[in-house]
Amino acid sequence: MIIIHPPLTRPCEPPAALAYLSAILRAHDQPCTVIDMNIEGLYFLFDTAQPAGDTWSRRALKAKEKNLTALRTSEIYSKIDRYKRAVSDLNRLLENAGNTFDIQLSFGNYVDRKKSPLKSSDLHHAAEQTEDNIFFPYFSKRLKELIALHHPATIGISLNYLSQALCSFAMIGFIRSRFPEIKIILGGGLVTTWLSSPTWKNPFPDLIDTCIGGKGEEPLLNYLGIRRVVEYVTPSYADLLKNRYLSPGFILPYTTSSGCFWKKCSFCPEKTENSKYSHVPPATTVDDLKSLVLKTSPALIHFLDNALSPSTLNALHKNPPGIPWYGFARIDPQLSDRSFCRSLKKSGCIMLKLGLESGNQTVLDRMEKGINLHLASRVLENLHAAGIATYIYLLFGTPGETEAEARQTLSFVERHHEYINFLNLAIFNMPRYSVETSSLEISDFYAGDLSMYSNFIHPQGWNRREVRHFLDTIFKRSPTIASILQKDPPFFTSNHAPFFITVQLAPTSGRSDRLT
Repeated sequence: MIIIHPPLTRPCEPPAALAYLSAILRAHDQPCTVIDMNIEGLYFLFDTAQPAGDTWSRRALKAKEKNLTALRTSEIYSKIDRYKRAVSDLNRLLENAGNTFDIQLSFGNYVDRKKSPLKSSDLHHAAEQTEDNIFFPYFSKRLKELIALHHPATIGISLNYLSQALCSFAMIGFIRSRFPEIKIILGGGLVTTWLSSPTWKNPFPDLIDTCIGGKGEEPLLNYLGIRRVVEYVTPSYADLLKNRYLSPGFILPYTTSSGCFWKKCSFCPEKTENSKYSHVPPATTVDDLKSLVLKTSPALIHFLDNALSPSTLNALHKNPPGIPWYGFARIDPQLSDRSFCRSLKKSGCIMLKLGLESGNQTVLDRMEKGINLHLASRVLENLHAAGIATYIYLLFGTPGETEAEARQTLSFVERHHEYINFLNLAIFNMPRYSVETSSLEISDFYAGDLSMYSNFIHPQGWNRREVRHFLDTIFKRSPTIASILQKDPPFFTSNHAPFFITVQLAPTSGRSDRLT
């Protein structure tokens, strides 16, 4: 079996799904090959970049190899201006390549100006006109080589984001037309969302043999007719270590859970999709990390959980992995203990991502977020005192928010600005089948039978246009908030943010640089 991670996602770390799926297959004596076609495809675009007439593009092309090398070393992460220029120049080459195919291409996105990943008809068209895809010269050759070498009976494609959909279906169309005997499995986060829709009817029976939602290990084994005898396996990154990801050292992605242990927030897709929560025992996590650190020599551990559980945080502070780490956590009473925060720092915690969402208590209560702002203030102060950076997520335009309450979020951030290292600002998207839609006037957010969100008329007139105007003309123009936003790494955002927290990176004798 061959399992593929398709373009286009941020090329800074390996896709965890491939590591988990390959490990469970091999534990059941099933040979498999995993290929990150995202990182390979992006290097193909860089290698084939063509000269352009403007000064910026000529400069970007000339500095291409220098900038690619710089993003894989530590020095540039101590110079934010130099970093921004390198990323901007490399992204310019992607933009130029995309323009020749009438697509908006960047390190973080793939937007076709003629086809939409939200329309099954356009995905069919991508499969039929596979040669029109920008990555066709790369993936057609690569797939033929892989199939000739491994003779797979099945190819699995991990489709997690809308930015991967059109490329995924171009690959599927190529495989289906040239190798019709090979079975095709489609799984991943985006597929999980499709399958969770109460109106889902597979529009791709001619292209895909089966779709898998949620955690893929069990259903994949079932599809292959294999009885599961090994309950849990440690993910394996052996096949992905050779890839030249754009980070200063290997980033180790690891998840201690699937789903969300809170799962009460009214806006959250985890609730709408009714995702089941499962948790890796903390002792297993500790053992896994010891093993994986020895095998991969990572510069950083990235926890992928929706939120690290209190028991996992407790295990990490008692059993430090010996490597800097970061991930999402809930604003929880556990973090109100300053000594606990200090022990987390000693365990390697360099940054926590926190979904604050709002600086107004009434809005938080309406969202059933389970956060008390007094507690949030204490947690932010404690983390700052402990030397742990914070990446704060804010959400504007929920049905329970007004502009006056959004201004209180502005005030909260200004009062706590010294405790906030990074900010992510988002405008609320209503999940299409959320329970909130029953009490609102809704319409299609995007045209397409695969659309995941609904537009709605805000009860207080606080609609997307007004929210965007507030963010652009008021919120972002606050001097203290602007200074925070300027620190955010462009395109790579939270994936690269930990490398800027401590400008001095520890030299190592190994192949990766580790954060101090």
